[in-house]
Amino acid sequence: MNLNLSLLLLLLFLGCDTKEEGGTTVKRPNIVLIIADDQGWGDLSISGNSNLSTPNIDALAQHGVSFENFYVQPVCSPTRAEILCGRQFQRLGVYATSAGGERLNLDETTIAEVFKKAGYQTAAYGKWHSGMQPPYHPNARGFDEFYGFASGHWGNYFDPLIEHNGELVKGKGFLADDLTNGALEFIIKNKEKPFFLYIPYNTPHSPMQVPDKYWDKFKDKKLTEKHRDTIIEDLNFTRAALAMVENIDDNVGRIINKLQELNLEENTIIVYLSDNGPNGWRWNAGMRGK
Repeated sequence: MNLNLSLLLLLLFLGCDTKEEGGTTVKRPNIVLIIADDQGWGDLSISGNSNLSTPNIDALAQHGVSFENFYVQPVCSPTRAEILCGRQFQRLGVYATSAGGERLNLDETTIAEVFKKAGYQTAAYGKWHSGMQPPYHPNARGFDEFYGFASGHWGNYFDPLIEHNGELVKGKGFLADDLTNGALEFIIKNKEKPFFLYIPYNTPHSPMQVPDKYWDKFKDKKLTEKHRDTIIEDLNFTRAALAMVENIDDNVGRIINKLQELNLEENTIIVYLSDNGPNGWRWNAGMRGK
């Protein structure tokens, strides 16, 4: 990732332990890093897609900073490795998305390890995809708390078997909602401490499962923006992906609301991105690929 996002976040937090008049120490900012899985640039209403509405994600751009040029890798693990370490994936030992090619070299330092050393509480809720077992597991790479799945793909999003700090547990409800519930509990628990919260959502990656509340809105929807080659676009796949993105947007809204409720918003940096382009042929703001 040419922007070295993890290094940017570290510079932001390192520069915040300053003194105000009267000797009051400014608290280091909390960091919430949210990553969607297989969401395209065009899968947001702020990008010009009238097929869906994403007011909460849009607000992050409208009231913050939105990069016009921002590069990730074409598939999951390389992007995640670069986010975690601030270096190009070729230098990190990552060369594939499975068969061991997703594992970060053990001599690499992750952003979570740096924050933890600086006194931050650290947690990850979602899809890890950077090594399944210790010493590659998130609990061994700087995260005190992990809830989700460590592999690159999960076959069921409703009440699935997932893991909590290495132990198998049964999830509750739709996975993206469940991950957000855990993230909210972490925020509440650590409201008096600086925290680094990593939320790598599993959606809109397949399987294309989404709660009826979201699917019912899209199942008969006429799509106004489509891929330039309408023959190759699977419209129901597109509808499911957009429904999943609206679910993510609602969960982002829940996180923002909780930060506001706890008076943490002004001292929290929220970053939102996707790990790569869309997972199907659909409208993507003029870009050609998937």
